[in-house]
Amino acid sequence: MAFINIEIKAKCFHPEKVEAFLIGAGADFKGIDFQKDTYFKVENGRLKLRQGNIENNLIYYERSNQSGPKPSYFQLVQVKDSNMLLDMLTRAIGKKIVVDKKRKIFFIENVKFHIDEVVGLGFFVEIEASNLLHPEKTEQELQAQCTAYMDALNIHEEELLQYSYSDMLMEMDLQ
Repeated sequence: MAFINIEIKAKCFHPEKVEAFLIGAGADFKGIDFQKDTYFKVENGRLKLRQGNIENNLIYYERSNQSGPKPSYFQLVQVKDSNMLLDMLTRAIGKKIVVDKKRKIFFIENVKFHIDEVVGLGFFVEIEASNLLHPEKTEQELQAQCTAYMDALNIHEEELLQYSYSDMLMEMDLQ
């Protein structure tokens, strides 16, 4: 079954202010995850293996590159032996790029917040309003939640990024 995120990513010049807001809003802090996302060469969408101390998933998603709040349709499978899966997928379809990051993970109800420090790129904040745990939530409700938290965090449209970390890192490699 595919699920929906309405999500944004923005450069974050004051991660401590974002964290203070989340704590003040009663967010549930899940911890700090040191993640390695390996993207694979696929014809459609994006396929990545996330290896972390909190999250370990194989994730397939389809999302357009646009700067505003955007839908992402995704499927994920929890992974127990990520090293073996990494080896198998690398041999079968090949790696595209690897993204290393330190991620602070927070939740307010069905909305997930990340404060990311991405190697080679800097600090970012992400908001993901998802129906993963609440399938009754409509795309419009998720959009409204994402927009409300953008406003609460004082994130403006012009600060939003349209590309994924993997796209930004690949662009840097080309220059």
